[in-house]
Amino acid sequence: MLYWLHSILNINLLGYITIRAGFAFFIALFLTLFLLPKFIKWAQRTSSVQPINEWAPERHKTKISTPTMGGIVFIGATIVASLLTIKLNNAYALGGILTLVLFSLIGFQDDFAKIKKNENLAGLQARSKLLLQVSSALLIAAFLCFYADFNTDLYIPFIKTPIFDMGSFALILWVLVMVAASNAVNLTDGLDGLATVPSITALSSFVIIIYITGNIKISSYLLMPHFQVGEVAIIASALIGALTGFLWFNCHPAEVFMGDSGSLTIGAFLGYLAIISKSEFLLLLIGSIFVIETLSVILQVGSYKLRKKRVFLMAPIHHHFEMKNWAENKIIVRFWIVAILSNILALITLKIR
Repeated sequence: MLYWLHSILNINLLGYITIRAGFAFFIALFLTLFLLPKFIKWAQRTSSVQPINEWAPERHKTKISTPTMGGIVFIGATIVASLLTIKLNNAYALGGILTLVLFSLIGFQDDFAKIKKNENLAGLQARSKLLLQVSSALLIAAFLCFYADFNTDLYIPFIKTPIFDMGSFALILWVLVMVAASNAVNLTDGLDGLATVPSITALSSFVIIIYITGNIKISSYLLMPHFQVGEVAIIASALIGALTGFLWFNCHPAEVFMGDSGSLTIGAFLGYLAIISKSEFLLLLIGSIFVIETLSVILQVGSYKLRKKRVFLMAPIHHHFEMKNWAENKIIVRFWIVAILSNILALITLKIR
């Protein structure tokens, strides 16, 4: 709508991506702040609360009455704010909206099944969930490749030119990136606000990277690839605003959890941002907390299967620190610090090419 006003009424200010990104941020923020209290009351009234895993640390039993599925609210607010502010004929922006919609539907199915059966492990079966994620990611990758005619060159940090053209193998990499990122954020979402701030910092880094990638002058100066992806920075800004509003209620002690409808969607969208900015490998640093959490699970499972020994007291790694009797706030804030520092390092690498 804002871009339409710019075109029809010749309001030049609304033509700028930065201005519309600011509007998107605040629209999503205020929508989330307005809707979440109503959602929390509804969830409590209908017993739409978080089932706690029986293997979770004992302190988690106190969270059994906390509403879940808050992701539906902040993802919905993000989509509304984005549709009001983006240029709707931009293929990359449409791909971003498609990512939010498809993965939030998968997460909603998983959350709803858990709530209905009142069992943490009673959501979608692992195979069904993975199949839906892969199918959705493949649809988005195909959209990028065939509709948006997106470049399939592979870039890595510190090198200014592409390594090689992946061709049709790009679809495999893009699906892997989106599905892996989606599950990584999902694994991290285990403590109050633990996944929220690292998601905000990662999205903030991508707003900068996407804006640079979409700006021919700045991208040329920094020797970065250039594509017409700037509009997607508006969607990322909207999600930052929505997550900021969500954090108001999700900080310790949490009044609401995001559920899979939020975590799966955030992760997939981060993967999408990494793909369209040619930052697939930089995502490992930008999403360092998510990578660490995922690796801790892989190490734990692998070690137990091969050696019948555990590496950590419990995985993902935030539970390990809980078992060592760290205060929940201490774990959360320290993980936030690591996320912020890793994103600063990621942004520094943009100049080293």
